[in-house]
Amino acid sequence: MNSKPVGLVFPGQGTQREGMGTAWRDSESWTVVKEVSTYTGHDVEELLLRTGDDRLRRTDLAQLAVFTVSVMAYQEAERRGWTANAVACAGHSLGEYVALLAAGALTLQDAAVLVEARGRAMREASELRAGTMGALVGAERADAEHLVREVHESGRDVWLANVNAPGQIVVSGSEEGVAALAGRAPEIGAKLIRLAVGGAFHTPFMGHAAQRLAEVLGTVTFARRHLPVVANVDAEPHSQDADWAALAVRQLTEPVLWSDSVRTLTGRLGCRQLIELGPGRTLSGMIRRITPGTEVLAVNDPEALV
Repeated sequence: MNSKPVGLVFPGQGTQREGMGTAWRDSESWTVVKEVSTYTGHDVEELLLRTGDDRLRRTDLAQLAVFTVSVMAYQEAERRGWTANAVACAGHSLGEYVALLAAGALTLQDAAVLVEARGRAMREASELRAGTMGALVGAERADAEHLVREVHESGRDVWLANVNAPGQIVVSGSEEGVAALAGRAPEIGAKLIRLAVGGAFHTPFMGHAAQRLAEVLGTVTFARRHLPVVANVDAEPHSQDADWAALAVRQLTEPVLWSDSVRTLTGRLGCRQLIELGPGRTLSGMIRRITPGTEVLAVNDPEALV
């Protein structure tokens, strides 16, 4: 590996797939599977090796599976020296918990407990108040914000959920709200693609989940000092004495500012290389659109580390 300042980034829900743990089964990091199973009470090996795509779409199971694979990727990369020059971390939604672990803010046990509680709470919230999400493809951020505001002011529940990259804004809300936005998307030169998710994430619809997660956050301890982690809710780097409990609660009901977060990593924090650790290459594609000059590597199986 070279000596460039490195930023570590971790994907979120939506990158899960059947058999996603198969490539990691013979790696040294596979021990993570047993540990996470012990901490959460779930059979994570079953999730990673033998659970079908339909069941993996369930919010709590998807999050636990993606979290575990991302931790394995991080541990294997660390073991092989790929993270030696890391100066900061960030994660997309769920991925923020792996970023906190990699930065030294959370232990594996506490991170796993929080992820399990978060996924369960989000699933409960979705059952209490049904919702959906969609990606506005081709929309500029300002145009998307204006259109969402207009639809919302017309009495329909819809909000910005993820500001992912130029031309990719995710909206979230009620079925009626997202449908209304889809009908008006051509007005801003965009089209809306529905996402296969179980709820209206990163909106006030997740208020119940925020309350439940806050209770569990009170039982864990975040390290006072750790590598900077760029938070989803404000795209700011947080390290010493950060109030991560408050940031984590806000993250459930506020938008993920991913595009701004990447610019923080590559701008103020000086990252010249970003390494995506976890299933898929979703973040790598976004990063190339946000900051085209940044070197990006994706570690989604052990062979990528050779």
